[in-house]
Amino acid sequence: MQPLIDNARTFGQRPEEFAGLAKGQSPEVLFITCADSRVVPALITGARPGQLFELRTAGNIVPPYASGHPTSEAATIEYAVEVLGVQHIVVCGHSHCGAVGAVVRGDDLNAVPAVRDWLAHAADAPKCSDPADPTVAEAVQHHVLTQLLRLRSYPCIDKRLQANQLSLRGWYYEVHTGAVREHRAETDTFQAL
Repeated sequence: MQPLIDNARTFGQRPEEFAGLAKGQSPEVLFITCADSRVVPALITGARPGQLFELRTAGNIVPPYASGHPTSEAATIEYAVEVLGVQHIVVCGHSHCGAVGAVVRGDDLNAVPAVRDWLAHAADAPKCSDPADPTVAEAVQHHVLTQLLRLRSYPCIDKRLQANQLSLRGWYYEVHTGAVREHRAETDTFQAL
């Protein structure tokens, strides 16, 4: 913890780098990814403060849209699209994902009921030909595509997609190599950026 505290102490000693941020934000991208500590969106993308609007959830799950039952995730998505006017949404899954792995393996999560109930939002168990694979790559990639489909059910996203004012992208990040792959619809595969 001490190195983090030390950096936080010196971080604000460069006010000229941050003064412009007080004027507001206008990120182009909503970046939806896992809460996993090994996934750092600004590090992966090289984004500076103000460039990414982030939504981090266990397993980068986008819950079903339900107008009568708002969630923090739905509010974040709606704000990014309607208020900030993001032009792109990236759903980024990652290798070695504990959440997707638990769903694929059917792990007993009764000791962590909130986690168990949250992972029920993952929709169908992601396809995985080898549940013993520690990277769960195939399952994570399938899961990313499922979350992209789920996003399309959000009225604000559907409206912006119909008007060609928004793009949806699916990424897969390998924590053990740093490589990033993007889903290509024409081949239905994840390929290097």
